[in-house]
Amino acid sequence: MTLIQSLSAFTLAATLLTLTPGLDTALVLRTAAAEGPKRAALAGAGILLGCLAWGAAAAVGLGALLAASSLAFTALKWAGAAYLVWMGINLLRKPRDSFESETAPSVSGGGWLWRGLFTNLLNPKVGVFYVSFLPQFLVEGVPAGPYMFGLAAIHALLGAIWFAALIAATQPISRALRRPAVVRWMDRTTGAVFIGFGLKLALARR
Repeated sequence: MTLIQSLSAFTLAATLLTLTPGLDTALVLRTAAAEGPKRAALAGAGILLGCLAWGAAAAVGLGALLAASSLAFTALKWAGAAYLVWMGINLLRKPRDSFESETAPSVSGGGWLWRGLFTNLLNPKVGVFYVSFLPQFLVEGVPAGPYMFGLAAIHALLGAIWFAALIAATQPISRALRRPAVVRWMDRTTGAVFIGFGLKLALARR
């Protein structure tokens, strides 16, 4: 496989992966609709930082540890599942009537950045995916570590484009989505989705 063939094949595969609905998409879409574009952009930035962190880990061998060590995989899996379920239960128990900052001080801009980051970092499936997926596109004669991180950076760039499109598409209907009844429904729905993802992660096998 040549360098051009490798980059083309990876970009296509990563694009399809990015467009597949998942927890990251749900978090950014919900935040854009309910909290506004700035907080959604911060949540998306946190998710992308998580992708780069996993890419760096895969490049230096931590991803290989997760793939080989049942203990490491299980520990991070349960931490991620607990985090998602905790978020979901809070949304189900205390849905908000408004997303204005004065009524929800716990979701500051920086908080959304960290929330996006932790949502990504506490999902060991991302690490295992990177360590099993990225090596398939290695090119003979190209240093493996830097190249794998470069592929992760391409994935993050595609994610940034996708998140920007989601945020832009949400804004025309953001006023309707800020109604108290809709806000409560979104919080409860998002909470249920987060709990579902958490349980799915907890039951995931290697």
